This record gives sequence, C-alpha cells and structure tokens, in this order.
Amino acid sequence: MPAPTKGPRLGGGPAHERLMLANLAAALFTHKSIQTTETKAKRLRPLAERLVTFAKRGDLHARRRVIQVLRNNKEAVHILFTEIAPQVSEREGGYTRITKLGYRKGDNAPMAAIELVLEPVVKKPVSAKKAAAAKAAAEAPKAEAPKAAAPVAEAPSEELVVTDGVVDEIVDAPVEAAPEAPVAEEAAPAEEAPAAEAPAEDAPAEEPAADKE
Repeated sequence: MPAPTKGPRLGGGPAHERLMLANLAAALFTHKSIQTTETKAKRLRPLAERLVTFAKRGDLHARRRVIQVLRNNKEAVHILFTEIAPQVSEREGGYTRITKLGYRKGDNAPMAAIELVLEPVVKKPVSAKKAAAAKAAAEAPKAEAPKAAAPVAEAPSEELVVTDGVVDEIVDAPVEAAPEAPVAEEAAPAEEAPAAEAPAEDAPAEEPAADKE
C-alpha cells in the first residue's frame, strides 16, 4: 500500500479508517464524551460536527445520511436526533470540545478527551454604544430611501409632459427660424459686393477725360 500523502492515516486503509471514525462517532453520541488519542480526536471532530448538522436538519434524507455513516447504529442515531439535536438547536457551530489529558503510559501517546458541547447558549449583553450604533445603522437606510426614490419617481413624469406636446412645439419653433437667419446674413454680403466694385468701373471713365485735356 502506498504511503499517505495528506494527513495522518488511522489504520491499514481508507475503509478501516472510515470504520474506526464511525465507531468513535457512535461512542461519542452515546456517551457524550470519550477519551482517545489526540490524533483520532482531531480527525473525529469534523465528522461529528457534520453529523450533528444533519441531525439539526431533522428530515428523512438527513437521517438516512447519518445512518449510512454510522453503519446502521440505530441507537446512536436515535440519541443524536432526539436528544442532542434539540440541545444544540440554537448553537451555530462548535458542537465538540477537545481537552488534552497528557501522555499515555507505555507508548507515550498524547491523549485527549472529546465531548459534546450541550450547554445552553448564553448571549452576551449588548453595551449601550453598540445598541445605539446598531439602531443608527438600521435607521440610516430608511432615511435615505425616500431621497433616492424621489428623482426616480419624478423622471418619468417630466418625460411624459415633454413628450405629450411641449417637445413638438419647442422643436418646430427653432426649425422655422433657423433657415431665415442664414439667408438674411448671406444676402447682405451679396448686395454689398457690387457697391464696392462700382468705383472701380468709374475710374477708367475719368482717365480718358484727363488725356483729352
């Protein structure tokens, strides 16, 4: 068998490891606390908390999942769903606690006790400053909501007024005035051009008169 490359291995193979963890979980749910090596306790902790989460769900599918993991240990499953799940219903996580017990005689293995945390959840009293801050944070969105909604409500009404007839009048007025202004400006320089050229025609008429004299 190849050496494991990720985490400690608690037996000869994966199947043996699953069986060992299932037996440890069943003993934990039955007795509420067990003593084992520190390595086994750390490996058991995530599995036990996951099964407690299934028990808090409480439906048939969750019960079948737990039975499958615990190898049809109906006694442990019954205790988990009927006794343990109601006691941890208000707890959001951390259903187990590990306490180190020292070293075992003989092989000097580190020992630990893993137990279920079944104490009722005690909520910490909220200080006056935190309560005031939470209240202010809850009221702030309510006060800002009408200000943000006001422009949104007025925008369509203005568009309707503009599109009902005002736009047509405003657009038609400049369209009629626009052609008249450029025509008047272009006509003025056209009339002035001949006036400036008139003296040029008179100049050659006077030159012959000077020659005759």
